[in-house]
Amino acid sequence: MSQLELHNVAKRIETFVNSSLWTLTRKEITDHIRSFRFNILLAIIFLTCIAAIYSALSSIRDVAAGIEDAKDMNLYLQMLTITDSSGSLPSFITFISFLGPLLGISLGFDAINKERNAHTLLRVLSQPVPRDYIILSKFLGSLAVIAAFIFSIGLLIIGAGILSMGIPPSFEEFIRIITYLVMIISYIGFWLGLSILFSIRFKQAATSALAGIAIWLFFSIFYSIIVNLIVNASLPDQLFQSISAEQQQQNYELYTNLMRLSPNFLFSEITTILLTPSYRTLGPVSMEQIVGSIPSPLGLFDSLTIIWPQVIGIISAGIICFAIAYFIFIFQEIRS
Repeated sequence: MSQLELHNVAKRIETFVNSSLWTLTRKEITDHIRSFRFNILLAIIFLTCIAAIYSALSSIRDVAAGIEDAKDMNLYLQMLTITDSSGSLPSFITFISFLGPLLGISLGFDAINKERNAHTLLRVLSQPVPRDYIILSKFLGSLAVIAAFIFSIGLLIIGAGILSMGIPPSFEEFIRIITYLVMIISYIGFWLGLSILFSIRFKQAATSALAGIAIWLFFSIFYSIIVNLIVNASLPDQLFQSISAEQQQQNYELYTNLMRLSPNFLFSEITTILLTPSYRTLGPVSMEQIVGSIPSPLGLFDSLTIIWPQVIGIISAGIICFAIAYFIFIFQEIRS
């Protein structure tokens, strides 16, 4: 990179730092850090994740003590997926899949309606500040706080593993964990964009919070029940007709296609492929595909190739939610 290009990059960074967008974003970050609600939720997520990691370490510490190379065993990936021997405490991925959406909803459900009800939104817009900077700073500030927290937990997990097992992670394990942390941020970002949309659509913060929690409960509990009912209704009567292998294949594809409309299911598929390299596909495998295949774990690039549609789906859903919120806020009457 030439000196002129470096000068242009430094000038753009300086322009952004001195812009009103960065000022508003920094103000949002400060408000979240000082918020008791945010700190309480972070403490809950932090303690539950640390407890899950401690139980996982207690299960694999003895295994790690008897080997010299953890490359083939993927011990650091197992830290995120396994539980203790008694099964009394869920794994890290279970906790983060359950509590992550709540973090996104809690940061965005009162992003706009709180300031509108407190009559501070008109005061801010009376200044020479573009209107779109308001909602952009709400999203960017919350996403920055989420990213900092998730990466802090991930690096803390790696450090705890090194201190406990005495074996450093392999380069591929480290990249897989970092990639998984980015996927967690994208997943929580979807719920953040959805909650900001509800905060613009509803005037009361309680209503927007209940709407976000209702959507989360629907996809977490009720959506799979509805999909199972739809798939079972398409099955022939087993008393009079047996189900062929082709029919089973079609029913499984129908079930998978319907479930992939849920962001929870997409995130679970991403988690499975990223943290379990032995999984080579997300769908059923025929005998023709098994014969001649080499039972070896997939590389990171191959795993990313498998989950690329799921990643695009979650990111697209978050962008769509935020885009709808953006255009509603731009054309919304603030004084009413």
